[in-house]
Amino acid sequence: MHGDVKHTVGAPLPYMNPKAPKGGLIRFGVVGTFDTTNPFVTKGTPPAGLSIFSERLVFEPLMKRSGDEPFTLYGLLAEKYEIAPDRSWIIFYMNPKAKWADGKPVTAKDVLFTFETLREKGQPNMRLYYGRVEKAELLDGNAIKFTFKKTDEGAYDPEQPLLMALMSVIPAHFFEGRDFEKASLEPLMGSGPYRIKTIEPGRRIAYERRPDYWGKDLPIQQGQYNFEEVRFDYYRDNKVAFEAFKAGAYDVYADADPSHWRAAYHFPAVREGRVIKQEWSHHNPVGFKGFAMNMRRPFFQDARVRRALIEAFDFETLNRTLFGGEYTRSRSFFSNTELASQEIPQGKEKALLETIPGLPKALFTQSYHVPQTDGSGRDRKNLKKGLTLLQEAGYQLRAGKLVDSKTGMPFVFEILLYNPDDQKIALAYAKNLKVLGIEATIRTVDPTQYESRRLKFDYDVIIHTWGHSLSPGAEQKHYWTSRAAKEEGSRNYPGIESKAIDLLCDAVSQAKDRESLVIAIRALDRALLWGDYVVPLYYSAKTRLAYWDKFGYPEINPRVGVVFSTWWHKP
Repeated sequence: MHGDVKHTVGAPLPYMNPKAPKGGLIRFGVVGTFDTTNPFVTKGTPPAGLSIFSERLVFEPLMKRSGDEPFTLYGLLAEKYEIAPDRSWIIFYMNPKAKWADGKPVTAKDVLFTFETLREKGQPNMRLYYGRVEKAELLDGNAIKFTFKKTDEGAYDPEQPLLMALMSVIPAHFFEGRDFEKASLEPLMGSGPYRIKTIEPGRRIAYERRPDYWGKDLPIQQGQYNFEEVRFDYYRDNKVAFEAFKAGAYDVYADADPSHWRAAYHFPAVREGRVIKQEWSHHNPVGFKGFAMNMRRPFFQDARVRRALIEAFDFETLNRTLFGGEYTRSRSFFSNTELASQEIPQGKEKALLETIPGLPKALFTQSYHVPQTDGSGRDRKNLKKGLTLLQEAGYQLRAGKLVDSKTGMPFVFEILLYNPDDQKIALAYAKNLKVLGIEATIRTVDPTQYESRRLKFDYDVIIHTWGHSLSPGAEQKHYWTSRAAKEEGSRNYPGIESKAIDLLCDAVSQAKDRESLVIAIRALDRALLWGDYVVPLYYSAKTRLAYWDKFGYPEINPRVGVVFSTWWHKP
């Protein structure tokens, strides 16, 4: 999409081991549950391996990313392509070797079926992306051409061909006659290196490697998918999951809690070297985690109220008492990357921002300020700022309760959780809010109920992490735009409706080179921060894994990170 190809076409990727031995079993633990095997629709929660594994095991895209080239794709189901200079169309020529798990060929007709099905019935982001296609037509030679619509600005979205290339393809002959939108636990068929072996609803799913996988000799696939079986076992919470790991019930535990990482690994298997603790620093996006305040609720529509709630979060004390100082405060939606906004806007970024109406004047002259305390737990200066803002917004303290000055209604809201590990964060936050007279109740529900409420925006506040890649693009519209705020199933959890944000999301998707993309993303980042839509939490630029000493893996590339599909079982 931008720049030149880094790796030699036809050669294995350098962070793979083409000689990795095949065979064996790897088992993962997952907190939560699942109730459908269809990852393409909003109804239901799909299992790991279809949705959260670093590589999808069953379904494949037309073309595939390499881990260290965010803007480069290599042929997979499509062996080659043609693209218009202005990116108004793209033609994909299917790989004649590509086969479904039942041996039937993957054809351009399957691609057309996939496109039409996902545009009509897929997740909201799929309907958004594929809705930008003006026409899809089958061509001779097992090829398909997508012609694109112009954007509102009268140009073609330069990212649209890439989005089409990344579309996972489904078999028309398998899905025709089935209710595509129905939540079902029927094993689905794909073209990928694995197929579903067994399902225990909500508890376990296992995948077995296909010995007849059509793409096993492709250079882009060399050194990957080495295990005979990949299994995911589900647990109620992290505490139960960790105890199961200690007992040897599964093989790999990804530890996201630095304090737990320091204190919980004194059991015999670690001391004897049978369980390995490994920590890697990385240069990948860490996402943005925060308390999303739902502006569909009237009391969060006032920016002064939202800023007051940001002032009330004492990161320094929380980091010291709960996490041993291991976390870094999030000061950007794109932390740990070059995409994060820097100080005050300058040069081309400033010029872009000056074309956007409705931005606060302070954005141009000040860097965004994340509140800080001295970490003692007794520093109240930010709470005083917060109370002043709340009073300006029309609230006052009466007998220790914050109430609306006109109606007398108390300021009460609910923080909705599904992960018990987030309770300690929410409780510490609620304690500070209570000083302001705000009653924040905490409700922890099961993952299925949580997902149902989240999809419908039925909450006051949730904790969410927005994941990002090094090549953000059209998905930002699914996260932040006014249209997404009204579309159930989108990731605009705060309900942002801002013309300025809409225009900056357009600028991101219209970026024609890496420089203009970085400029647009930094500008978007700055506008999101200044909107005070989310209480920023924290991140760690480290991967912490404990695993039973059964596995080998290539040298870890900090730009790529840990990729489990490249691991292998020791002979």
